[in-house]
Amino acid sequence: MTDGLLLSPGAGRRIETAGMTLKVGAHETPRWSMFEAEIGVGFDVGAHLHREAEEVFYVLDGELDLLAFEPLRRTGQDWQTWESHNGTKALRGGPGSAMYVPAGCPHAFANPGPAPARLLFLVAPAGHELYLAEMGELLSSGAPAPEAVAELRLRWDIEQLTPLLPGRRS
Repeated sequence: MTDGLLLSPGAGRRIETAGMTLKVGAHETPRWSMFEAEIGVGFDVGAHLHREAEEVFYVLDGELDLLAFEPLRRTGQDWQTWESHNGTKALRGGPGSAMYVPAGCPHAFANPGPAPARLLFLVAPAGHELYLAEMGELLSSGAPAPEAVAELRLRWDIEQLTPLLPGRRS
């Protein structure tokens, strides 16, 4: 038998380049990673999908535009105009809003402002923190070539469908 993990508020491993704090990850379990994320005003992760991973997003503070469906037509620039076959559109969610993303489902989130947002983010299987560490290394050497970023993201099961927009740091 093994013990669980108890964390005080604010505890965890900070990942500055991602604006996230790792709460539980591959070091503790192979099943999933959990983060508390700070989403700056204007940040847009861009529509993307994972062939193998599943994700859960839970809004703690602020507002986020959320999308988790296959659109009638994937346009290359603006996921916020996408619509599903049954008329579903992106949702503006505040505290208590949740989004579940099954493997293979296009999804996105963006902070429309006017204030930063916080969310609880779970991804299965564990290891997303390893991707974030590699991305941090790539970014620490200056502005990486877009091809290098795309290769890294694909290697970590991230197929980008619309552009990632950094927004402003809080």
